[in-house]
Amino acid sequence: MMGKKSFCGWIRWIHLYLSMFSFAALLFFALTGITLNHPSWTENRQKVEMLEGNVDLSWIAGTDTSLAEKSAIVDHLKKEHNIRGRLTEFRVSESECSLAFDGPGFTAYGMIDRTSGSYELVATSAGIIAAMNDLHKGSYTGSGWNTAIDIIAAILIVISLTGFIMIFYMTRKRSKGLWVAILGTLTFVVLCLLLG
Repeated sequence: MMGKKSFCGWIRWIHLYLSMFSFAALLFFALTGITLNHPSWTENRQKVEMLEGNVDLSWIAGTDTSLAEKSAIVDHLKKEHNIRGRLTEFRVSESECSLAFDGPGFTAYGMIDRTSGSYELVATSAGIIAAMNDLHKGSYTGSGWNTAIDIIAAILIVISLTGFIMIFYMTRKRSKGLWVAILGTLTFVVLCLLLG
């Protein structure tokens, strides 16, 4: 059976090494929390480009809209124009294909003429801060990144709880530590009620 001293050692070990393991993630989410709070920092920093070209007519030929070679078209556009992000829309009508890409800090959308194979895309890059903000929010990311955010959040919860539990094993600092925790909690609640 685990003794008090052994349990305290485990709590301290978990707190220390999880803190070190998640240091970069914690710093990233703290910094992007500030940049998200100041959207004016990323205003007027967008770079908009018109992308033009042609795709192979065999990829879009014929009247059957289900025969459009989606993967070949997407691969071609990504290779030709260094398009970032995931394909979020691909629609085919008798006369054209419409498509859109979205990624952190990036969007591209446009049309392909099915008779000529010519296309026009509007690509917008919002910069590194906007990309980091989108990563913070999980916007325009895949399910893998959203899972990573959940794991990081769970680690931060464990770090917070183990830090709180550790105060109960510090006899001399326990009372002051608990008062500071109570004061911090009340301050946070008041800020939520008054400023939220």
